Amino acid sequence: MQETQADSFTKFFQEQQHRLAQALTASLGTELGAEATSEALSYGWEHWERVRNMEHPVGYLYRVGRSRALRFHRRRRRPPVLPEVRSNPLPWVEPGLPGALARLSEKQRLAVILIHSLGWTHREVANLCGVSIGTVQTHAERGLQRLRATLGVAA
Repeated sequence: MQETQADSFTKFFQEQQHRLAQALTASLGTELGAEATSEALSYGWEHWERVRNMEHPVGYLYRVGRSRALRFHRRRRRPPVLPEVRSNPLPWVEPGLPGALARLSEKQRLAVILIHSLGWTHREVANLCGVSIGTVQTHAERGLQRLRATLGVAA
């Protein structure tokens, strides 16, 4: 039995929606990331015949969602809103971490969160962003250095 376009997109959605949402939230913050994920998946559905044959459809849709969300919110360019760590119920989470992450460049924040918090590989982040693995490594290293300096933590 041949897979229909709707079945193919449904399978993609079930397997990749969460990763796309993780990447866009890490890049843009909670609210704008959710909006960008919706935009990207809507675009993916509308253009699935073309998108499904791409080498890295999640990376393509990441860039679509990011550019569309930023276009609509260009006037409100503020640091991303990341979830607060309130009374610190998790003793291993530094309360200043969300603010420190928000002060990183978008590329550094994306690399640090996806690799060090969510367990993505450097190759997966490189495919998502359309850059080399070395570039991802540089962003991750510089992001960690800035986080350590901001939080006063030794390496």
